[in-house]
Amino acid sequence: MGRPSREEAEKIGDSILAAATEMFLAQGYGATSIEALAQHLRISKRTFYHRFKDKAALFEAVVHGIVDSLKPPDMSRLFTGASLEEILLRIGNLALQAALSPQGMALQRLIISESQRFPELAVIASGEGTRQQAVVAMAGLFREHLPQDEALFAAEQFLQMAITLPQRRAMGLGPPLSEEERRLWVRRTVSLFLDGCLHWEK
Repeated sequence: MGRPSREEAEKIGDSILAAATEMFLAQGYGATSIEALAQHLRISKRTFYHRFKDKAALFEAVVHGIVDSLKPPDMSRLFTGASLEEILLRIGNLALQAALSPQGMALQRLIISESQRFPELAVIASGEGTRQQAVVAMAGLFREHLPQDEALFAAEQFLQMAITLPQRRAMGLGPPLSEEERRLWVRRTVSLFLDGCLHWEK
């Protein structure tokens, strides 16, 4: 039938990512095979390997796709035009909303349950570009108050404070927070964070 056009090739790639996302999140990483994915899409494994080096590369693309779907189109707007407190409230609410989304929760469960057998999953998730961009951008806001290394540490800690406990509760490790409780959680996290970091001005 000849070589597919660029548009057709992109559609094949999109179909692989969509099916892989569904299969990874529903079945897990270990139970999802390239062969099963190819059979599901009625493509050859050669077609698959023409686009992805291996299953880990496919999972990395899936993670990026999920994160891209959850982040705002223009990340830079989160960090401008407001006080530091207002910026942190924006970031905290957005990060928590993404972490508690159905896909965000499913991805977190997958990584927790299978990263011991497949250490590459944790490496891929921890290296996800959007989180690192947010950390670097927040660190830039903190540099007038802290040295570079401490600014990066503070940015990482803020995200952990905003996300970890509500996400654990949503996974069944305690009563889940209501929407109102989530907003209050982020506001208290921002207040505690600013008060704890050299009593920064709000």
